[in-house]
Amino acid sequence: MHFSVLTIFPVLFQAFGAVGIIGRAVKQGHISIQAFNIRDFAADKHHVTDDRPYGGGSGMVMKAEPLADAVRAAKGRCPQARTILMTPQGRPFCQKTARSLVSAAGLILICGRYEGIDERILEGYVDLELSVGDYVLSGGELAAMIVMDAVTRLIPGVLGNRDSAAGDSFAEQRLAHPQYTRPAVFEEQAVPDVLLSGDHQKIENWRFETSIIRTLLKRPDLLKNRRLEPREIRILKKWHSEIEAIIDAQHPSGADALSGARKTW
Repeated sequence: MHFSVLTIFPVLFQAFGAVGIIGRAVKQGHISIQAFNIRDFAADKHHVTDDRPYGGGSGMVMKAEPLADAVRAAKGRCPQARTILMTPQGRPFCQKTARSLVSAAGLILICGRYEGIDERILEGYVDLELSVGDYVLSGGELAAMIVMDAVTRLIPGVLGNRDSAAGDSFAEQRLAHPQYTRPAVFEEQAVPDVLLSGDHQKIENWRFETSIIRTLLKRPDLLKNRRLEPREIRILKKWHSEIEAIIDAQHPSGADALSGARKTW
């Protein structure tokens, strides 16, 4: 896959494309990265890429002409690429979206700055708007890197272990199970016995169950927003029963009496 990044700070992508999984993917030919400096497409001698907004107001807006020429240049490198604008008003980026982008011939990522970009670029040149979260960044460069990293991990052959991407958090809309490594005991805390048992089925069952419970505790929305597997339902019902048993044990007359007692407080 070819990534084209439109930015006024192309230097930010030099180190990004040279280290870690991304750097290895570049060396192995799974991806290529080209950063286009939007200033190079500005017609004036000062290479201005922003101007005051029509109608007044604070801040500056990225000009249409340099952005349009930059997109056209990127399309020349990869005509079938999808053009994505990184913007707070975009669709929330998630693992499902990352998977949907893997099949693209290439991605052109526009890194906005200032108060945003001229709306005419959005209407005429952008295929998809993406947001990486409800917070404010100085520009779209870090957001673009997040998208590039998440998508690259899903390209076949990029990760050394073909099951690594499938086991990542959110791959199955669940958080990953707890992880442990040597030593077996650290500050008087021992690794769960099941992980030392050598019984692969028990280990797999433990990992699945702890993944479900961790998701319930930390990100219940991931469970609420999809259809649960029968195995997941069984685990949640088991924990529900255990929690009810704990509550019942707090009062000699059971949960109903405890509930009634609460009403009098």
